[in-house]
Amino acid sequence: MMRWPATARLAAMLVALVALSGLWIQFTVSLAKTGSPQAALWTMAGFFTIIGNSIAALLFLAVALLGASAARPGALGGITLITGLIGVVYTLMLRRTEHLVGAGQLANALLHYVMPLLVAAYWLAFAPKGELNRMHPLVWMIIPLAYFPYALVRATSDGRYAYPFIDVTSLGWPHVIVNALVIAVAYLLAGLLLVWLDRMMAPRPPSA
Repeated sequence: MMRWPATARLAAMLVALVALSGLWIQFTVSLAKTGSPQAALWTMAGFFTIIGNSIAALLFLAVALLGASAARPGALGGITLITGLIGVVYTLMLRRTEHLVGAGQLANALLHYVMPLLVAAYWLAFAPKGELNRMHPLVWMIIPLAYFPYALVRATSDGRYAYPFIDVTSLGWPHVIVNALVIAVAYLLAGLLLVWLDRMMAPRPPSA
């Protein structure tokens, strides 16, 4: 296992702190709305944005503290794809559906815009290249695919859907299924593109 540079560990700590800051700010906003920590956490746990950024915070904190043993190429590639999905879906499908101010606006910016850019920059700068393969995108799909039924089951008990594009009550099952398939296919293609980019950036053996 390669030695993880100090700059890479410091950068990982920065990414983790940004994620934790965004999550904490969002928690204070949710707490003000719900009135209890338990209700605030339950509400937050319904959103893929929160789940993805929580995974990112834990992963980058581990990389900062443990170095190379936590900086697995598959894990770094996966979290790059997850946070990228969060940023792209929000920008294309959700940005105009809500009006946020104050702390809510700050948390939104950190979790939907800043984190995807920071994670992508970290992957480009520090992730070992040339170790990904075509199976990785399939593994990376597990979390988004698991979220879809989880969000639908939660909606039956909460009475509200986390995202309008999975709102079966308003859109109907055919529309929701199409939305989910489009996102899944785009995510898979993005994963394959990341693997291709990883191979293109892999160090070349010295020529004879």
